[in-house]
Amino acid sequence: MNRRTEVTVEEGSTNVYADLGYVQAAEMQRKSQLAAEISRAIRARRLTQGEAAALLGIDQSKVSRITRGQFRGVSEAKLFELVAKLGRDVRIVVGPVRRRAGKIELHLA
Repeated sequence: MNRRTEVTVEEGSTNVYADLGYVQAAEMQRKSQLAAEISRAIRARRLTQGEAAALLGIDQSKVSRITRGQFRGVSEAKLFELVAKLGRDVRIVVGPVRRRAGKIELHLA
């Protein structure tokens, strides 16, 4: 049986949340990046979720949700705080822009 299936490929942007039509797509992308960094830091330190929860001062279930990308209801500020508690530096730089609205970007080292 030789059946051909035609596949349509649509090129997306660099933000999957924008592609899916979320109103606050930029914020969701930043939060996703922070959640991924939290997950990486926990793995790098070889912490269990329980140990990470104790270090971070949050419930183990919240650690589990964040590391699985379920960060709704958690502010960016809280995610920044958790990243810092895991031994990562957080640096926020504010500077002028020319002829356009400013934007918020997150660069992970």
